[in-house]
Amino acid sequence: MQRPQILVTNDDGITAPGVRNLVEFMNEIGDVTVVAPNSPQSGKGHAITINSTLTFEEIQLDGPQKDYSLSGTPVDCVKFALDKILTRRPDIVVSGINHGANSSINVIYSGTMSAAVEAGVEGLQAIGFSLLDFSWDADFSQAKGFIQEIVRKTLENPMPKGVVLNVNIPKLEKDRIKGIKVCRQAVAKWEENFDERINPHGKKYYWLTGYFNNMDSGADADENALADGYISVVPVKFDLTAHEHMISLGRILNTEASGS
Repeated sequence: MQRPQILVTNDDGITAPGVRNLVEFMNEIGDVTVVAPNSPQSGKGHAITINSTLTFEEIQLDGPQKDYSLSGTPVDCVKFALDKILTRRPDIVVSGINHGANSSINVIYSGTMSAAVEAGVEGLQAIGFSLLDFSWDADFSQAKGFIQEIVRKTLENPMPKGVVLNVNIPKLEKDRIKGIKVCRQAVAKWEENFDERINPHGKKYYWLTGYFNNMDSGADADENALADGYISVVPVKFDLTAHEHMISLGRILNTEASGS
């Protein structure tokens, strides 16, 4: 059988250990093309480059895959790969492995997940992978079997168009990970403040600081599954419509709710 075509990207940059591990894992499954940012792009969300030009180059890294470095965001990478680099549409797009969590509310800030969501916009199968370890020398090896299993099963059992997977992996040894749990996004948010400081020239500057507040006690929420030692898998859609409130909103506005 023909090996699947796999597009790999990330938001930590093309040389980040997370994406290099993901490439190694995917080389065992299919034919891999990597299109990733030439510098870290964490927290870029679904940003695209519109006020400056993009450049790319093929670079030589270990492995049989083709590696391309792009001067843009993770979403740019997916768009550019589909339009300028790939000769046919990939069977799946995998993004990551992110250094740090993209569970709960983090999904909307994440460049890793935005790349996967962009692939979903294009009707492609897509998965974003994140490890709950921000360290540059994090150990990704314990995640290999789980990542490959999720990718293979997604290829064999495609998600509906527009649905992509947000996969988060706890920072645990392989034998301590309890398994994989399909979850919903936890109700949680960042409680933020801007720490005000003064530079040597007497000018004020600010650092974004804060803490993560999980307000969700549900066992089916991704944050709690991760805390309990499970890999969380949340199916994500790019359609942000609150469909369940359309009819009631129509009544409030004394107008018809489309599709009701």
